[in-house]
Amino acid sequence: MLTIQHLTIHHARDLRPLIRDLSFTLSGTERLAVIGEEGDGKSTLLQAIACPEKLEGWAEMTGSIHLNGEKLGYLAQETPDLEGLTAYDYCAREEVFSRTELGRLAELNRLLSLPQDLCWSDTPWRCLSGGERVKLRLLALMAAGPTMLALDEPGNDLDLEALEALERFLLNCRLPVLYVSHDEHLLMRTATAVLHLESVYDRTEPRWTLANIPYAEYVKERAEGLDRQEQQWQMERRQQRERQARFDRIEQAVRYAQENISRGDPHGGRLLKKKMKAVKSLEHRYEREAEAAVERPYTEYRMDAAFEGCAPIPAGRTILDMDLPLLEAGGRILARDLHILLRGSEKLLITGPNGAGKTTLLRLIRETLAEKGGFKVAYMPQRYDDLLPPDQSPAEYLHTDGTKEQLTRIRTTLGAMKLTQDEITHPMKALSGGQRAKVLLLKMMLEAPDVLLLDEPTRNLSPLSAPVMRCLILTFPGAAVCVTHDRLLMEAWTGQRLELDR
Repeated sequence: MLTIQHLTIHHARDLRPLIRDLSFTLSGTERLAVIGEEGDGKSTLLQAIACPEKLEGWAEMTGSIHLNGEKLGYLAQETPDLEGLTAYDYCAREEVFSRTELGRLAELNRLLSLPQDLCWSDTPWRCLSGGERVKLRLLALMAAGPTMLALDEPGNDLDLEALEALERFLLNCRLPVLYVSHDEHLLMRTATAVLHLESVYDRTEPRWTLANIPYAEYVKERAEGLDRQEQQWQMERRQQRERQARFDRIEQAVRYAQENISRGDPHGGRLLKKKMKAVKSLEHRYEREAEAAVERPYTEYRMDAAFEGCAPIPAGRTILDMDLPLLEAGGRILARDLHILLRGSEKLLITGPNGAGKTTLLRLIRETLAEKGGFKVAYMPQRYDDLLPPDQSPAEYLHTDGTKEQLTRIRTTLGAMKLTQDEITHPMKALSGGQRAKVLLLKMMLEAPDVLLLDEPTRNLSPLSAPVMRCLILTFPGAAVCVTHDRLLMEAWTGQRLELDR
């Protein structure tokens, strides 16, 4: 059993509370999904449980966390830097082979839909797809024999087949699981309980809700509850206005009578004083009722973003005309005889399983467009660290022309994207994956590009922010090439599609 009692976490630098007075337990075969918006403390909570030493220096904790003898298997959101290692080196370093019988290793490979030979492969780690890396990390984690799991965005970078395998894995592993996810399909199919972290009132006040019901049921009950609360608030506000109008008329009439009563009528004056005392008593009663009234439901708002200054590309102008006899990475042949033709404001969606070469192809497209020139190209990589300096703040990274006007726009737009003014000055490494995705989105917006190249653009965005990103891509005036496993983006796509398979 995992027991958390009265856990409070403050950001040490800006003193903003992330989590306040959180208490819950996890045991048996519960699958508790932690949901919430970017920067609301989901990853911080898992780190506080699995590796509290990582919070030293930037977060302060009070309260208690007890694992009660459980062996915790923790999957961090970000893949560690394993440059120079092969897939085999990683597995050997994690002692997967020495601890695990071959039969059990084969069983875990099947459970994770991982090719049986990948963990023995000499493929460089940098040449593995994001999904292959996640699955190898899950393989090493499960081979260590944990009795409880803490998984931070385990569905990131996984293809459709692998997401279905992850769903089966969560349903069949028979361990208590605490996991963070933004994938609504995954949540609906696997969560037995929900822990919802929020940050309201302009992200100054943390709030949490624990519901021991499946995710879909929680979403439905929450929406109905907010609707009832809004209706009750509207009704009480209407009643308050009507009461106030009656009170104002009575008070005005009594004051008028007091001002005009004759001094020769002391009995009438005493009666009016009693009436005014009753009016004041009624006023106090209304004030108490107003304090006890239902509050208007206050929830987090979605991010606000838009591409400005971008124009459509003439339909006859060729953006990309690429012939690729062979696509390979790390000595592996990924695809043959590819031909891609993109004209005007056409958009191309690239899909396929992990390891099929989607990211490799997108990088080649970027190189081809850079050599060709003539277009402003904006790029969002799958690994944000490829572009974002970890020790720079968003303000330092984005403020490129030194003008006060640009800095004001950066602060205003990041605020609309739900980053606080303090977070805008924090180093990138202190931000969540979703917040860094928003920094890259603003960088692209500032560049006013002709062409977007996007590698899993919604992978770290919450259910509130991801629809905004999908809309930005689908309505972008110029051309776009997008790699994704996002099932909702695939359903909405109307442009070209390229599916890479094995």
